Amino acid sequence: MSSYTVIYADDDLLVVNKPSGLLTVPGRGPDKQDCLINRILSVRPEARIVHRLDMSTSGLVIIPLNHPCQVAIGHQFEKRLVKKQYIALVDGKLTPLQGQVNLPLICDWPNRPRQIVDHDNGKAASTDYEVLEYDEKNDSSRVRLSPLTGRSHQLRVHMQALGHPILGDALYAEGAALKKSDRLCLQAKEIGFEQPTSKEWLHITLDDEF
Repeated sequence: MSSYTVIYADDDLLVVNKPSGLLTVPGRGPDKQDCLINRILSVRPEARIVHRLDMSTSGLVIIPLNHPCQVAIGHQFEKRLVKKQYIALVDGKLTPLQGQVNLPLICDWPNRPRQIVDHDNGKAASTDYEVLEYDEKNDSSRVRLSPLTGRSHQLRVHMQALGHPILGDALYAEGAALKKSDRLCLQAKEIGFEQPTSKEWLHITLDDEF
């Protein structure tokens, strides 16, 4: 597993590319202390966390470098002003080619950290999707995913609920969909937000990783 790379930097913040397989923040126990923020803190002790990605998900993470920036970015997340787009490879031929998934989610407590669709008790969750390409040989679709809410595992559960789980998803894919990749094929590819000091709109993007 490679380490993180810095994609953008200024006096207030970094935007880094987190590799798949690396925790964003420490977990419980000494074996879960190697994580993105601890690696950054070793060279930038002022670094802070304002959001996170699942361990298996790769891609862009904003790292504030001071408290005012952390608060300002946090407010943008709370008000859903941060624009995020992901790229995923999902099993099968996803149709229609674009749409919106509105399925409420809740933690499946006996099987946590898994999440499940629950129309009675779940919290509202919405995801826009657009199919970019279908790979007939691999029977998989490359999809752009835009979460309108920020529920845990939202994109993974929504794709599974459509019958097209993300390739390599050890929690939500089975059979061929799980075996088609040795990693979760989900990347936080683009992020847009207002730089708190300059008020400039920043739009950061990565090349596709798969």
